[in-house]
Amino acid sequence: MLAQAAGFAFLSALTPFALVVGAVYLSSANPRRALLIYLAGAVTVTVIMGIVILLAIHSGGLNHPSQRQPRYGLRLGLGVLALGASLVVARRKPKPPKPDKKPSLIARMMAHPAPWATFIVGVLVFAPSVSFVAAIQTIASAKASDAYTALALAIVVVIDVLFVWLPLGLYVAKPDATVRHLKGANAWIAAHSHTLTVTLLAIAGLLLIGNGIYGLVT
Repeated sequence: MLAQAAGFAFLSALTPFALVVGAVYLSSANPRRALLIYLAGAVTVTVIMGIVILLAIHSGGLNHPSQRQPRYGLRLGLGVLALGASLVVARRKPKPPKPDKKPSLIARMMAHPAPWATFIVGVLVFAPSVSFVAAIQTIASAKASDAYTALALAIVVVIDVLFVWLPLGLYVAKPDATVRHLKGANAWIAAHSHTLTVTLLAIAGLLLIGNGIYGLVT
C-alpha cells in the first residue's frame, strides 16, 4: 500500500510550476523566509485535503473490501480525467505572451512581498491533483491501523511538496549554487512548459487507467 501511495504522490509532486515559483522566491529579498512560508502553505493545503479525501472515502464506504470495484472504478475515472486533460492541453498551442496582458492571480500574488500572499500561493499551487487523490485513496482503502494510516499520509504529504522543501534544503546548504541552478532550470521549464504539462498528465492518466483496469479485472 505505502509503495503504491508513494508512487502516486511522486507523480503528483512532478509539477514544474511549483519549481518555477520556488525559483522566483529564491530571487526575493528574503528567500529563506519566502520559501518557508511557501512550504507552510503547500503543507497546509496538502494535509487538509488529504484528511478531507480520506474521511470522504471512509464515509462513502469505499474502504470496505466489498467496494473493490467502485474503488478501482474511481481510479480509472481519475486516469481518464488526467488523460483527457493532457489531450485538451496538447490541442492548445502555446501563444506568445502579450505585453499588455494582465498577469495571472498567482503572478500578482508572487509579486506581493507580504507573508500572507506567499502562503496563499503555496495553497493555490498545491491544490490536489488526480495523482494526489489516487495516493490518498490507496491509503484510505488499505486495511491498516490508524497509526500506519497517519504515517502513510505524512509520507505522501512530504513527497507531494518535494519541489519546495528540496530547493529550500539545497539553498540552506549551498545558496549561490542553488540559485544559479534553479534559475537555469526555471528557464528550461519556461521554454518547455507546454510539453512537460502534456507529458506528465498523459503519464499520470495512463498509469491510473492501467491500475484501475488491472484492479477491476483481477
